[in-house]
Amino acid sequence: MNHLTIHEIETISQIKGERDKKNLDNISRTDAYFSYFKRNPDIIWSFLASMVSRNGGWNMCDLEGPAFREIIEPRTRKDLFITFERANWLIFHDVYPQLLVYQYSTRIKRPMFHLLPFFKCSEFIQKEWERYWREGNRERLTTALIINEQNVIHAPVFQHPIYKKRVFHSWIFNVQDWLHFSCVLFPTCGGELYGTSVNGFKSLSKRINLGKRLARILTHPRLFPFFFEFADKTPHTGSRYDYEQYFKTKTNRKTPILRATYPIFDHNHYEYQDWSKNRLISPAWLYFSAKHRHPIHLTDWYFEKSNQLDLILALHRAAHVKKI
Repeated sequence: MNHLTIHEIETISQIKGERDKKNLDNISRTDAYFSYFKRNPDIIWSFLASMVSRNGGWNMCDLEGPAFREIIEPRTRKDLFITFERANWLIFHDVYPQLLVYQYSTRIKRPMFHLLPFFKCSEFIQKEWERYWREGNRERLTTALIINEQNVIHAPVFQHPIYKKRVFHSWIFNVQDWLHFSCVLFPTCGGELYGTSVNGFKSLSKRINLGKRLARILTHPRLFPFFFEFADKTPHTGSRYDYEQYFKTKTNRKTPILRATYPIFDHNHYEYQDWSKNRLISPAWLYFSAKHRHPIHLTDWYFEKSNQLDLILALHRAAHVKKI
């Protein structure tokens, strides 16, 4: 750090402290992304990250809801929770300093992206921030951030031998993948749900494509104000009741809230490697626009999936009774 000014060294330290303070759990991350977006509305990715992080919280709490507690054994539920939590922690650890460096740059009206290497950000994303500063192409920056974060978690989560064995090869992950229960939802205060379902989640390119499709839905000129209203008005608890409370058909809370369910999870730091030095950047990631193959209005789909889960639970109970 010899060539940095004292002020720059202090700024790096402050940013690391802010990152660690906000990276405690799914609730603090979700809130940090959304608060950042309200201060920096040109960084669409931050709003997208907050909405996807809400879904991560719902997925975590679903594991301790009545259905999955009966169907999935405790160890598998714990492994799934750790996988969600690890991926979300790694992304925030990587990206939040980038966001704060950009915010700092806008405040002093000059680019400070030479600080990014001190947070071990990839060369790819450093160049993309510099490009955004020059050109102001929001769509390209959103896509670049999606590409970067999915690559950041690919090796330490999706290719990690323990996660591969216990989670990604488990029957429940593959059934969930096949049934599209892993769906990213953008709710409204009018009780409508939009989004897209995920299958082939282990594929890096499919996850990037998913991120691009979600960004298109989120920024749809007609829908964006409704999504923003929901995020601004609805505190994130991790329970699906956060959006089910707005349904026209009244429903009771079925899944618990996150902070009453999970303790703060301590993460082991990992040996960081710059993914962009070892992996070619596919032109399709950056230049091909994402197309929706299925309808993005998912309210009816959601009720259908809820009914399917009830059916699976009933079959599970029936099979269990027969064994007894």
